[in-house]
Amino acid sequence: MQTQQSYKENDKGTLYLVPTPIGNLDDMTFRAIQTLKDVDLIACEDTRVTQKLLNHFEIDTQKTSYHEHNVNEKTRELIRDLLEGKNIAQVSDAGMPSISDPGVELVKAAIEHQIPVVPLPGPNAAVTALIASGISPQPFTFYGFLSRKKSELTEELDTLKDKEETLVFYESPYRLAKMLKSLADVFGEDRQVVLAREVTKRYEEFVRGTATEVSVWADETELKGEFVVIVSGNDNIVEETLWENWTILEHIEYKMNFEKMSSKQAIKEVAKDRGLPKREVYAEYHQ
Repeated sequence: MQTQQSYKENDKGTLYLVPTPIGNLDDMTFRAIQTLKDVDLIACEDTRVTQKLLNHFEIDTQKTSYHEHNVNEKTRELIRDLLEGKNIAQVSDAGMPSISDPGVELVKAAIEHQIPVVPLPGPNAAVTALIASGISPQPFTFYGFLSRKKSELTEELDTLKDKEETLVFYESPYRLAKMLKSLADVFGEDRQVVLAREVTKRYEEFVRGTATEVSVWADETELKGEFVVIVSGNDNIVEETLWENWTILEHIEYKMNFEKMSSKQAIKEVAKDRGLPKREVYAEYHQ
């Protein structure tokens, strides 16, 4: 067990996790700017990207690269600096450090060495897109990027298709169409999906519809920019877990009242769900 009092004086440095804008520089907070000015070193995912941000806010703090290709070596180096009393800010190219970006290894190492880890609030594409999606924002699961390989992508989606909570993914414009087609195949054509493109930027765009509709849109559109994909949860799970305790008539009435089916269609679906001959369900309904 370990407790951390973030602002209690100690002889070690502090690791600050500083979010950066995901598109609009006006989203940078006063506290984030001041923190980047005050620390001894900024660990950047890409120093060239971060330098543009630092130039904009007239920040001249020393920086160092920290990315997926040097994470092991650099983590040890940064921990040594922190143990010597240096304060370090860790940033990704955009948004929250560690969220689909480098950072978690440094956080874990800092905690192991009882170095304070102080997170700053700020921009996050997933949550920003979620609250404007129109799909229930809670509960939700942030999944990040799905696998690039089609077979693994299908397997991942198959494990997620029965989740009742809203699902949030990131996807690149180069893989979006393939991802959406697989989504429609596995989750069903009518699952509600929202695409959020270039969130907070000039060409911000939301595309809302069924899995099939947004898949067709992606096939017919020249895709540019990064996407957040928000998918409604499987609301049929509730019925699947409940109908075993219902009478056949109650099951039919649920289909008619809540899924807006005709009696003929409801009878057919109930017979399929229960593995019964349709004539038996028909007789029960018209009894």
